[in-house]
Amino acid sequence: MSTVPISPITEAAPLSLCAREPHVPADRLVAEMVPPPRFDSVRFDTYVPDPQQPSQVEAVKVLSDFASGLGGAHATGSGRRRWFARTPKNTAPTGPRGVYLDGGYGVGKTHLLASLWHATPAEPSLKAFGTFVELTNLVGALGFQQTVQTLSGHRLLCIDEFELDDPGDTVLVSTLLGRLVDAGVALAATSNTLPGKLGEGRFAAADFLREIQGLSARFRPLRIDGEDYRHRGLPEAPPPYSDEQVTKAAYATGGASLDDFPHLLEHLAKVHPSRYGALTDGVRAVCLTDVRPVPDQSTALRLVVLADRLYDREVPVLASGLPFDRLFSEEMLNGGYRKKYFRAISRLTALARDAKALVAQ
Repeated sequence: MSTVPISPITEAAPLSLCAREPHVPADRLVAEMVPPPRFDSVRFDTYVPDPQQPSQVEAVKVLSDFASGLGGAHATGSGRRRWFARTPKNTAPTGPRGVYLDGGYGVGKTHLLASLWHATPAEPSLKAFGTFVELTNLVGALGFQQTVQTLSGHRLLCIDEFELDDPGDTVLVSTLLGRLVDAGVALAATSNTLPGKLGEGRFAAADFLREIQGLSARFRPLRIDGEDYRHRGLPEAPPPYSDEQVTKAAYATGGASLDDFPHLLEHLAKVHPSRYGALTDGVRAVCLTDVRPVPDQSTALRLVVLADRLYDREVPVLASGLPFDRLFSEEMLNGGYRKKYFRAISRLTALARDAKALVAQ
Protein backbone atom coordinates (compact mmCIF):
# COMPACT_ATOMS: atom_id res chain seq x y z
CA MET A 1 0.00 0.00 0.00
CA SER A 2 1.33 3.43 -0.86
CA THR A 3 1.75 6.10 1.79
CA VAL A 4 0.67 9.69 1.44
CA PRO A 5 3.28 12.24 2.58
CA ILE A 6 1.79 14.72 4.98
CA SER A 7 1.95 18.28 3.69
CA PRO A 8 1.61 21.38 5.87
CA ILE A 9 -1.56 23.40 5.80
CA THR A 10 -1.44 25.81 2.89
CA GLU A 11 -3.40 28.97 2.18
CA ALA A 12 -3.58 28.11 -1.50
CA ALA A 13 -6.90 26.75 -2.72
CA PRO A 14 -6.96 23.13 -3.89
CA LEU A 15 -6.76 22.27 -7.57
CA SER A 16 -9.92 21.43 -9.49
CA LEU A 17 -10.12 18.66 -12.05
CA CYS A 18 -13.22 20.35 -13.45
CA ALA A 19 -11.12 23.40 -14.33
CA ARG A 20 -8.73 21.35 -16.44
CA GLU A 21 -9.09 20.69 -20.17
CA PRO A 22 -5.80 19.00 -21.13
CA HIS A 23 -4.65 18.61 -24.72
CA VAL A 24 -2.26 15.71 -25.31
CA PRO A 25 -0.09 15.67 -28.46
CA ALA A 26 0.17 12.38 -30.32
CA ASP A 27 3.90 12.02 -29.66
CA ARG A 28 3.21 12.05 -25.92
CA LEU A 29 0.75 9.19 -26.37
CA VAL A 30 3.51 7.08 -27.93
CA ALA A 31 6.22 8.10 -25.46
CA GLU A 32 3.98 7.29 -22.51
CA MET A 33 3.32 3.71 -23.62
CA VAL A 34 5.34 2.32 -20.70
CA PRO A 35 4.20 0.67 -17.44
CA PRO A 36 2.52 3.25 -15.18
CA PRO A 37 4.29 4.56 -12.05
CA ARG A 38 2.61 1.98 -9.82
CA PHE A 39 4.43 -0.72 -11.77
CA ASP A 40 7.81 0.97 -12.32
CA SER A 41 9.65 -1.32 -9.94
CA VAL A 42 7.74 -4.59 -10.27
CA ARG A 43 9.59 -7.66 -11.50
CA PHE A 44 8.89 -11.38 -11.68
CA ASP A 45 10.78 -11.90 -8.43
CA THR A 46 8.62 -9.31 -6.63
CA TYR A 47 5.42 -11.17 -7.58
CA VAL A 48 4.35 -13.24 -4.57
CA PRO A 49 2.25 -16.21 -5.77
CA ASP A 50 -0.53 -17.46 -3.56
CA PRO A 51 0.65 -20.92 -2.39
CA GLN A 52 -2.92 -22.14 -2.80
CA GLN A 53 -2.94 -21.15 -6.49
CA PRO A 54 -0.44 -23.19 -8.58
CA SER A 55 -1.54 -21.33 -11.73
CA GLN A 56 0.19 -18.22 -10.38
CA VAL A 57 3.52 -20.03 -10.09
CA GLU A 58 3.06 -21.44 -13.58
CA ALA A 59 2.33 -17.98 -14.98
CA VAL A 60 5.65 -16.62 -13.71
CA LYS A 61 7.54 -19.49 -15.36
CA VAL A 62 5.73 -19.21 -18.69
CA LEU A 63 6.19 -15.45 -18.89
CA SER A 64 9.84 -15.61 -17.85
CA ASP A 65 10.47 -18.07 -20.69
CA PHE A 66 8.47 -15.87 -23.02
CA ALA A 67 10.62 -12.84 -22.18
CA SER A 68 13.88 -14.74 -22.62
CA GLY A 69 12.72 -15.82 -26.06
CA LEU A 70 12.50 -12.23 -27.23
CA GLY A 71 16.24 -11.53 -27.22
CA GLY A 72 18.45 -11.16 -30.26
CA ALA A 73 18.17 -8.71 -33.12
CA HIS A 74 15.32 -6.30 -33.80
CA ALA A 75 11.97 -7.95 -34.29
CA THR A 76 12.04 -7.18 -37.99
CA GLY A 77 15.56 -8.53 -38.40
CA SER A 78 17.02 -12.02 -38.60
CA GLY A 79 17.56 -12.35 -34.87
CA ARG A 80 14.00 -13.32 -33.97
CA ARG A 81 14.05 -16.57 -32.07
CA ARG A 82 11.81 -19.28 -30.73
CA TRP A 83 8.18 -18.05 -30.79
CA PHE A 84 8.82 -15.42 -33.44
CA ALA A 85 11.11 -17.03 -36.03
CA ARG A 86 10.83 -15.58 -39.52
CA THR A 87 8.29 -17.36 -41.67
CA PRO A 88 8.66 -17.82 -45.42
CA LYS A 89 7.11 -15.11 -47.53
CA ASN A 90 3.39 -15.59 -48.20
CA THR A 91 3.21 -18.21 -45.45
CA ALA A 92 0.81 -17.35 -42.64
CA PRO A 93 2.25 -17.68 -39.14
CA THR A 94 1.08 -20.77 -37.28
CA GLY A 95 0.34 -21.13 -33.59
CA PRO A 96 -0.14 -18.42 -30.98
CA ARG A 97 1.88 -15.25 -31.34
CA GLY A 98 1.41 -14.01 -27.83
CA VAL A 99 0.26 -14.70 -24.29
CA TYR A 100 -3.13 -13.83 -22.88
CA LEU A 101 -3.39 -13.57 -19.08
CA ASP A 102 -6.91 -14.36 -17.95
CA GLY A 103 -8.09 -14.00 -14.38
CA GLY A 104 -10.23 -12.11 -11.91
CA TYR A 105 -9.59 -8.82 -10.20
CA GLY A 106 -6.47 -8.30 -8.15
CA VAL A 107 -4.64 -11.57 -8.91
CA GLY A 108 -1.62 -9.66 -10.18
CA LYS A 109 -2.12 -9.75 -13.95
CA THR A 110 -0.88 -6.20 -14.49
CA HIS A 111 2.09 -6.88 -12.19
CA LEU A 112 3.02 -9.86 -14.37
CA LEU A 113 2.43 -7.97 -17.62
CA ALA A 114 4.66 -5.10 -16.47
CA SER A 115 7.27 -7.61 -15.29
CA LEU A 116 7.27 -9.11 -18.78
CA TRP A 117 7.85 -5.64 -20.24
CA HIS A 118 10.76 -5.02 -17.87
CA ALA A 119 12.26 -8.48 -18.46
CA THR A 120 12.17 -8.32 -22.25
CA PRO A 121 15.74 -7.65 -23.47
CA ALA A 122 15.11 -4.56 -25.58
CA GLU A 123 15.39 -0.80 -25.25
CA PRO A 124 12.25 0.88 -23.86
CA SER A 125 11.68 2.50 -27.25
CA LEU A 126 11.27 -1.00 -28.73
CA LYS A 127 8.62 -2.04 -26.20
CA ALA A 128 5.12 -0.64 -25.76
CA PHE A 129 2.77 -0.98 -22.78
CA GLY A 130 -0.71 0.46 -22.61
CA THR A 131 -4.33 -0.27 -21.84
CA PHE A 132 -6.75 -1.33 -24.52
CA VAL A 133 -8.34 2.13 -24.39
CA GLU A 134 -4.94 3.79 -24.79
CA LEU A 135 -4.21 1.61 -27.83
CA THR A 136 -7.45 2.56 -29.55
CA ASN A 137 -6.82 6.20 -28.65
CA LEU A 138 -3.39 5.96 -30.26
CA VAL A 139 -4.99 4.77 -33.48
CA GLY A 140 -7.40 7.70 -33.27
CA ALA A 141 -4.53 10.14 -32.81
CA LEU A 142 -2.11 8.76 -35.41
CA GLY A 143 -4.37 6.99 -37.86
CA PHE A 144 -4.29 3.26 -38.53
CA GLN A 145 -1.40 3.11 -41.00
CA GLN A 146 0.84 5.37 -38.93
CA THR A 147 0.09 3.29 -35.81
CA VAL A 148 1.05 0.11 -37.66
CA GLN A 149 4.24 1.77 -38.89
CA THR A 150 5.10 3.11 -35.42
CA LEU A 151 4.53 -0.17 -33.56
CA SER A 152 5.85 -2.57 -36.22
CA GLY A 153 9.43 -1.87 -35.17
CA HIS A 154 8.73 -2.97 -31.60
CA ARG A 155 9.88 -6.19 -30.01
CA LEU A 156 6.83 -6.40 -27.73
CA LEU A 157 3.37 -4.88 -27.33
CA CYS A 158 1.67 -5.32 -23.94
CA ILE A 159 -2.04 -4.54 -23.72
CA ASP A 160 -3.58 -4.26 -20.26
CA GLU A 161 -7.29 -4.74 -19.52
CA PHE A 162 -8.25 -6.01 -22.96
CA GLU A 163 -11.93 -5.08 -23.13
CA LEU A 164 -13.93 -5.12 -26.34
CA ASP A 165 -16.86 -2.81 -25.67
CA ASP A 166 -17.65 -1.92 -29.24
CA PRO A 167 -17.90 -3.95 -32.47
CA GLY A 168 -15.89 -1.28 -34.29
CA ASP A 169 -13.05 -1.59 -31.78
CA THR A 170 -13.15 -5.36 -32.25
CA VAL A 171 -12.49 -5.08 -35.96
CA LEU A 172 -9.93 -2.29 -35.50
CA VAL A 173 -7.81 -4.06 -32.89
CA SER A 174 -8.08 -7.46 -34.53
CA THR A 175 -6.79 -5.99 -37.78
CA LEU A 176 -4.08 -3.99 -36.03
CA LEU A 177 -2.76 -6.96 -34.08
CA GLY A 178 -2.82 -9.10 -37.18
CA ARG A 179 -0.63 -6.59 -38.99
CA LEU A 180 1.75 -6.34 -36.04
CA VAL A 181 2.07 -10.11 -35.70
CA ASP A 182 2.92 -10.32 -39.40
CA ALA A 183 5.64 -7.74 -38.75
CA GLY A 184 7.13 -9.93 -36.01
CA VAL A 185 5.85 -8.10 -32.93
CA ALA A 186 5.28 -10.23 -29.83
CA LEU A 187 1.97 -9.70 -28.05
CA ALA A 188 0.89 -10.01 -24.43
CA ALA A 189 -2.42 -8.99 -22.92
CA THR A 190 -4.47 -9.15 -19.75
CA SER A 191 -8.20 -9.41 -19.40
CA ASN A 192 -10.87 -10.71 -17.10
CA THR A 193 -12.40 -12.80 -19.87
CA LEU A 194 -11.01 -15.68 -21.90
CA PRO A 195 -10.19 -14.67 -25.51
CA GLY A 196 -13.00 -16.76 -26.98
CA LYS A 197 -15.50 -15.06 -24.66
CA LEU A 198 -14.62 -11.44 -25.43
CA GLY A 199 -17.72 -9.39 -26.08
CA GLU A 200 -20.03 -11.87 -24.38
CA GLY A 201 -23.03 -10.07 -22.99
CA ARG A 202 -22.12 -6.81 -24.73
CA PHE A 203 -23.93 -5.40 -27.71
CA ALA A 204 -24.71 -8.03 -30.38
CA ALA A 205 -21.87 -10.47 -29.79
CA ALA A 206 -23.03 -12.74 -32.63
CA ASP A 207 -22.46 -9.92 -35.12
CA PHE A 208 -18.73 -9.86 -34.51
CA LEU A 209 -18.05 -13.38 -33.20
CA ARG A 210 -15.93 -14.16 -36.23
CA GLU A 211 -13.61 -11.22 -35.45
CA ILE A 212 -13.36 -12.32 -31.83
CA GLN A 213 -12.44 -15.87 -32.79
CA GLY A 214 -9.77 -14.61 -35.17
CA LEU A 215 -8.31 -12.49 -32.40
CA SER A 216 -8.44 -15.38 -29.96
CA ALA A 217 -6.17 -17.45 -32.21
CA ARG A 218 -3.38 -14.89 -31.78
CA PHE A 219 -2.88 -15.74 -28.10
CA ARG A 220 -2.03 -18.64 -25.83
CA PRO A 221 -4.50 -18.31 -22.94
CA LEU A 222 -2.86 -18.47 -19.52
CA ARG A 223 -5.32 -18.74 -16.65
CA ILE A 224 -4.38 -17.09 -13.32
CA ASP A 225 -6.62 -18.06 -10.43
CA GLY A 226 -6.81 -16.39 -7.03
CA GLU A 227 -8.63 -13.85 -4.90
CA ASP A 228 -8.27 -10.08 -5.12
CA TYR A 229 -4.97 -9.33 -3.36
CA ARG A 230 -6.23 -5.79 -2.58
CA HIS A 231 -8.64 -7.36 -0.09
CA ARG A 232 -6.49 -10.30 0.98
CA GLY A 233 -6.00 -9.85 4.71
CA LEU A 234 -6.72 -6.11 4.55
CA PRO A 235 -9.36 -4.18 6.50
CA GLU A 236 -12.61 -3.09 4.92
CA ALA A 237 -12.59 0.18 3.00
CA PRO A 238 -13.01 3.18 5.30
CA PRO A 239 -16.49 4.71 5.35
CA PRO A 240 -16.98 8.03 3.55
CA TYR A 241 -16.05 11.17 5.44
CA SER A 242 -18.08 14.34 5.90
CA ASP A 243 -17.95 17.20 3.41
CA GLU A 244 -16.18 19.28 6.06
CA GLN A 245 -13.47 16.63 6.60
CA VAL A 246 -12.87 16.21 2.87
CA THR A 247 -12.68 19.96 2.27
CA LYS A 248 -10.34 20.51 5.21
CA ALA A 249 -8.04 17.72 4.00
CA ALA A 250 -7.99 19.18 0.49
CA TYR A 251 -6.85 22.56 1.79
CA ALA A 252 -4.30 20.94 4.10
CA THR A 253 -2.66 18.80 1.39
CA GLY A 254 -0.39 20.38 -1.19
CA GLY A 255 -1.27 19.29 -4.71
CA ALA A 256 -4.73 18.01 -3.77
CA SER A 257 -7.77 18.55 -5.95
CA LEU A 258 -11.27 19.24 -4.64
CA ASP A 259 -14.39 18.69 -6.74
CA ASP A 260 -18.06 18.03 -6.34
CA PHE A 261 -18.59 14.47 -7.63
CA PRO A 262 -21.66 15.16 -9.83
CA HIS A 263 -19.87 18.12 -11.44
CA LEU A 264 -16.77 16.00 -12.07
CA LEU A 265 -18.88 13.39 -13.83
CA GLU A 266 -20.30 16.12 -16.07
CA HIS A 267 -16.78 17.39 -16.81
CA LEU A 268 -15.54 13.93 -17.78
CA ALA A 269 -18.04 13.96 -20.63
CA LYS A 270 -16.19 16.97 -22.09
CA VAL A 271 -12.71 15.41 -21.92
CA HIS A 272 -11.68 12.51 -24.14
CA PRO A 273 -10.73 9.45 -22.05
CA SER A 274 -7.27 9.47 -23.68
CA ARG A 275 -6.65 12.67 -21.71
CA TYR A 276 -7.70 11.41 -18.28
CA GLY A 277 -4.08 10.68 -17.40
CA ALA A 278 -3.10 14.24 -18.28
CA LEU A 279 -6.13 15.44 -16.31
CA THR A 280 -4.43 14.17 -13.16
CA ASP A 281 -0.92 15.48 -13.93
CA GLY A 282 0.64 16.87 -10.74
CA VAL A 283 -2.33 15.87 -8.57
CA ARG A 284 -1.20 14.26 -5.31
CA ALA A 285 -4.66 13.48 -3.92
CA VAL A 286 -8.22 13.61 -5.24
CA CYS A 287 -10.88 14.89 -2.83
CA LEU A 288 -14.52 14.44 -3.79
CA THR A 289 -17.70 15.63 -2.09
CA ASP A 290 -21.24 14.31 -2.50
CA VAL A 291 -20.41 10.94 -4.08
CA ARG A 292 -23.66 9.47 -5.33
CA PRO A 293 -24.76 6.66 -7.70
CA VAL A 294 -23.60 7.07 -11.29
CA PRO A 295 -26.64 8.01 -13.37
CA ASP A 296 -26.05 6.07 -16.59
CA GLN A 297 -23.77 3.61 -18.30
CA SER A 298 -21.86 6.08 -20.47
CA THR A 299 -20.94 8.09 -17.39
CA ALA A 300 -20.05 4.89 -15.53
CA LEU A 301 -17.63 3.79 -18.25
CA ARG A 302 -15.89 7.18 -18.18
CA LEU A 303 -15.53 6.88 -14.42
CA VAL A 304 -13.95 3.44 -14.87
CA VAL A 305 -11.23 4.97 -17.07
CA LEU A 306 -10.56 7.73 -14.53
CA ALA A 307 -10.35 5.15 -11.74
CA ASP A 308 -7.79 3.19 -13.77
CA ARG A 309 -5.64 6.29 -14.33
CA LEU A 310 -5.77 7.25 -10.64
CA TYR A 311 -4.89 3.72 -9.59
CA ASP A 312 -1.98 3.53 -12.04
CA ARG A 313 -0.60 6.78 -10.63
CA GLU A 314 -1.25 5.83 -6.99
CA VAL A 315 -3.35 8.94 -6.35
CA PRO A 316 -5.35 8.51 -3.11
CA VAL A 317 -9.05 9.37 -3.21
CA LEU A 318 -10.84 10.91 -0.22
CA ALA A 319 -14.61 11.18 -0.52
CA SER A 320 -17.84 12.09 1.21
CA GLY A 321 -21.28 10.78 0.34
CA LEU A 322 -21.87 7.14 -0.54
CA PRO A 323 -19.20 4.44 -0.27
CA PHE A 324 -17.63 3.38 -3.55
CA ASP A 325 -19.32 -0.03 -3.58
CA ARG A 326 -22.63 1.77 -4.12
CA LEU A 327 -21.55 3.74 -7.19
CA PHE A 328 -23.08 1.39 -9.74
CA SER A 329 -26.65 0.10 -9.88
CA GLU A 330 -27.53 -3.58 -9.60
CA GLU A 331 -28.46 -3.51 -13.28
CA MET A 332 -24.97 -2.26 -14.16
CA LEU A 333 -23.26 -4.81 -11.91
CA ASN A 334 -25.24 -7.62 -13.53
CA GLY A 335 -24.76 -6.38 -17.11
CA GLY A 336 -22.17 -6.81 -19.82
CA TYR A 337 -19.72 -4.33 -18.28
CA ARG A 338 -19.89 -5.80 -14.79
CA LYS A 339 -16.21 -6.77 -14.76
CA LYS A 340 -15.16 -3.21 -15.47
CA TYR A 341 -17.37 -1.90 -12.70
CA PHE A 342 -16.12 -4.41 -10.15
CA ARG A 343 -12.54 -3.54 -11.11
CA ALA A 344 -13.31 0.17 -10.58
CA ILE A 345 -14.84 -0.54 -7.16
CA SER A 346 -11.81 -2.61 -6.18
CA ARG A 347 -9.34 0.06 -7.26
CA LEU A 348 -11.22 3.00 -5.77
CA THR A 349 -11.54 1.09 -2.50
CA ALA A 350 -7.76 0.60 -2.44
CA LEU A 351 -7.22 4.31 -3.11
CA ALA A 352 -9.71 5.22 -0.38
CA ARG A 353 -7.59 3.23 2.10
CA ASP A 354 -4.53 5.12 0.92
CA ALA A 355 -6.32 8.41 1.62
CA LYS A 356 -6.91 7.76 5.34
CA ALA A 357 -3.66 9.54 6.22
CA LEU A 358 -5.03 12.77 4.73
CA VAL A 359 -7.72 13.02 7.42
CA ALA A 360 -5.22 12.30 10.17
CA GLN A 361 -3.36 15.56 9.48
